[in-house]
Amino acid sequence: MRHDFDKLNRLPPYVFAEVNALKLAARQAGEDIVDLGMGNPDLPTPPHVVEKICEAARNPRNHRYSASRGVPNLRRAICEWYQHRHGVELDPEEEAVAVIGAKEGLSHFVLVTVGPGDVVLCPDPTYPIHQYSVIIAGGDLRKVPLTPDSDFVDNLEVALSRTWPRPKLLILSFPHNPTTHVVDRAFFQRIVDFARAHELMVVHDFAYAEICFGGYRPPSILEIPGAREVCIELVSLSKSHSMAGWRVGFAAGNREMVHALARIKSYLDYGIPQPIQIGAIVALRGPQDCVDEAVAEYRARRDALIDGLGKAGEGAWKIEKPLGTMFVWAPIPEPFRGLGSLEFSKRLLREAGVAVSPGIGFGEMGEGFVRFALVENRHRIRQAVRGIRRFLRDPGRVQHGG
Repeated sequence: MRHDFDKLNRLPPYVFAEVNALKLAARQAGEDIVDLGMGNPDLPTPPHVVEKICEAARNPRNHRYSASRGVPNLRRAICEWYQHRHGVELDPEEEAVAVIGAKEGLSHFVLVTVGPGDVVLCPDPTYPIHQYSVIIAGGDLRKVPLTPDSDFVDNLEVALSRTWPRPKLLILSFPHNPTTHVVDRAFFQRIVDFARAHELMVVHDFAYAEICFGGYRPPSILEIPGAREVCIELVSLSKSHSMAGWRVGFAAGNREMVHALARIKSYLDYGIPQPIQIGAIVALRGPQDCVDEAVAEYRARRDALIDGLGKAGEGAWKIEKPLGTMFVWAPIPEPFRGLGSLEFSKRLLREAGVAVSPGIGFGEMGEGFVRFALVENRHRIRQAVRGIRRFLRDPGRVQHGG
């Protein structure tokens, strides 16, 4: 008997799977691969947070079901973070909810608010779940180009003029994964004005709220007057506090949108394990030196990669330094552009011993780029630089590992 799963059939092929399969095969063959592909943070969770989680885990009271929308003290800590970091006052009872990572929160929000016939606008390229969540929910996805040589809000207006029925939702994320594009308050003001004028909701994935460099401080969309009429924002502790494996984040903003997310979660989960929620409270309220240290490390890795690749001589690869995220978005060098991002990524893996993410995996507009994730230490990144430079000046000669 053959089982047919319509929603799975609607999902596009997972482009990254080809590179992942090659990476696994190379490692099984004993090759040393510097993995700058998946954005999986390697930095440890701050010790004071781990200690609190362990302490809470030993208390039998924390072994029971928790609250799916987050324990009250965590929701208060979320609102305190918004007040301290962004000058935004929120009601912990009505305007904040804990989520099992931003990915879960966004996916379930789209699932509960989007259905067949609903149109959703989403940048191209973008983090895959932003587009896939719409497909899983049965919605109608409209991709809007996010490119260096065009104005995104103008592109939204063009997309709107060509779309019927009227879009219901816009999904955004700045600082942006994968392009590392950053925005200012004026940009978000245009987004809020656009959303209010056209009566659509905005979901802002603020996963890289704290990972920024060179004096740049990312604004929250909730700072903008009128934003709470139309917006919900998701924040993750995965990158700022290196809590990726603990799966903890939060959503805040419009009361009805927060309520919709809390309601669907009440049917689907019993919340983040309570010891982890207690650890998240300590992360948000405790010393933030750990965040500064993580940012400094990502900056040093960024510089090691970009400065090393851009150094004059054969094999140089000039890349602009990003102001945010833990990624580097790099245009494929001209001599290799005809390969396309997937084949170029395979070549880097086989001939330079470096795994990266092909831009096409983030959408059609990502073609011509690859994404580096800064998830290996500086020594390993310098190793990657040496391998890449050898490959660029002498493609076809397989020699890597040091």
